[in-house]
Amino acid sequence: MRIEPLGDKIVVKRMDAEEKTAGGILLPEAAREKPQEGKVLSVGNGRMLPDGTRADFQVEEGDRVLFSNYAGTEITIDDTQLLIMTESDILAVMG
Repeated sequence: MRIEPLGDKIVVKRMDAEEKTAGGILLPEAAREKPQEGKVLSVGNGRMLPDGTRADFQVEEGDRVLFSNYAGTEITIDDTQLLIMTESDILAVMG
């Protein structure tokens, strides 16, 4: 199923959590932190400006992005966890 976000919303798939520490210790699922990194799956048509035009996004589909811990709203579609957030929730694009 494809999700088409509205306005200034962006759909992001969170990257998988690390299963091992740098020292090689396996972490149980309960001890893993949710990654603050993800991949942009789709973007809306932009924020409405006062003059009636739409602002372009600084991110595009396929970009790897960093976001804050509490960014967006988590949803589950076809057993896949996704985040719907605004562009202002994104802190950086990773090159």
